[in-house]
Amino acid sequence: MTEWEKAQAGYMYDANYDQEIVEARTKCADLCHEFNNCKPSDTKKQEELLHQILGKIEGGIVITAPFYCDYGFNISVGKNFYTNHNCTILDGAPVTFGDNVFIAPNCAISTAGHAIDSEQRSRGLEIARPISVGNHVWIGANVSILPGVTIGDNTIIGAGSVVNKDIPSNVIAVGNPCRVMREITEADKQKYPIWNPEQ
Repeated sequence: MTEWEKAQAGYMYDANYDQEIVEARTKCADLCHEFNNCKPSDTKKQEELLHQILGKIEGGIVITAPFYCDYGFNISVGKNFYTNHNCTILDGAPVTFGDNVFIAPNCAISTAGHAIDSEQRSRGLEIARPISVGNHVWIGANVSILPGVTIGDNTIIGAGSVVNKDIPSNVIAVGNPCRVMREITEADKQKYPIWNPEQ
């Protein structure tokens, strides 16, 4: 079993010294560098590069540079995906986003965990756990999503949260560690004023 196969199967693997893995990360880093140095107005080139970086793109996508990921091909995004500046995705295991996911600035989404044992950690051993984000999810600024987390549909993760366990659908969750604050209700549609020219 290769080191990459170990990673995808949930075993500890050599993430730092295995040649195949290092080369895959270097290739992705070069593509991210090229993407991050595009003129903001050159949206065609940005889109071309994103299709080279990411594993699956189902529809419209906007990623505001800078953007960083480890491998790219382990990331799948649904329709109408958006992330603001400075998003980092460490995709040693699959990272899956549903439709209409919005990510605010400075978020880190990491499938990677280092060994707890110091000797194993010094040898470069890591573990990777998949992350799944549902449809219609809004992730606030400066959020960290840790290995193995699933976030349900229609959920909001408040700014500054550290998400270290699963969060259900249809809730607002905040904090460190991130906890459910309340459900999202029909009353939330009245939260902000809506312009009606006929009034």
